[in-house]
Amino acid sequence: MAKPSLISGVQPSGRLHLGNYLGALKNFVELQNSDQYQCHFFVADLHSLTEDFEPAQKKQQVLDLLASFLAAGLDPKKSLIFIQSYVPAHSQLAWILNTLTPFGELSRMTQFKEKSEAQKENINVGLFDYPVLMAADVILYDAQFVPVGEDQLQHLELARTLVRKFNGKFGAVFIEPQPIKPPPTGGVPRLMSLADPEKKMSKSDPAGCIFLDDTPEIIAEKIGAAVTDSGKEIKYDLELKPGISNLLTIYAGLTGREIPELEKEFAGKSYVRFKKVLAKLITKHFAPFRRKKERLLTKPEKLEKIALRGGKLANKIANEKIRAVKERLGLLF
Repeated sequence: MAKPSLISGVQPSGRLHLGNYLGALKNFVELQNSDQYQCHFFVADLHSLTEDFEPAQKKQQVLDLLASFLAAGLDPKKSLIFIQSYVPAHSQLAWILNTLTPFGELSRMTQFKEKSEAQKENINVGLFDYPVLMAADVILYDAQFVPVGEDQLQHLELARTLVRKFNGKFGAVFIEPQPIKPPPTGGVPRLMSLADPEKKMSKSDPAGCIFLDDTPEIIAEKIGAAVTDSGKEIKYDLELKPGISNLLTIYAGLTGREIPELEKEFAGKSYVRFKKVLAKLITKHFAPFRRKKERLLTKPEKLEKIALRGGKLANKIANEKIRAVKERLGLLF
């Protein structure tokens, strides 16, 4: 019996940080290694074009993310790993879905509003249309499941709506995907900034985030400077102690331990002591990742071979689906 299919992508728009890892990448590896799914993971380079970028840097960003996938534990022998722009059917299907997508549906997207506020000088149509391309990414591969955080649930619901609209109008072609939310200890839906625990961790605030390839010295410095709270108790309380709660979330996410267990272990300990232990934990956890990624980046030809092989396999699947779509639309004779 065939395994159910699963798909997700990550944008190559800068170095991955701890929030990306705990919110997505760690979960991807666990889903792959569970052997319960046929996994598809891709570098979402087309999506990344909605932000300002330097063309000379884009290829390096793509290779860097591909290396991060592999260094974190994604395996081309277990999962289909590919680059989005290598598969033209993504863009073709996105245009077709655009003709079924009401303008008002996209206008209500929370992430578009948030990103428009963050990049007021570059509110482009691609940013607005992002969820339609995401829908194409998912349904093109008959993905039954999509691992998502809270901020992507609205987009996935649009994909489900578009599947129902297309199938209802032209006949059943697509599968309606279901969300897989990160498990309590297997992923963190939203990690907050070390500098401001009221804001999401973001690469745009380097002081507030731990990048996966930060050196031990930088990790110790950032964790040591992380905002905590008044009082001395190491206790999880998002309302009264958002800073220490965020640090506890990081600890729990990396170890798989429950937060109440951590509260007991560090009862009576100082914030300084807790931060030192956490910094060492992060450094040790990502040491193998950093070493493997460094080795991979010294062999870009190997990364390119993996990308080409994955693209060939992805195109085979995607081309069959886009042909079926065109036949239903009357675009093929």
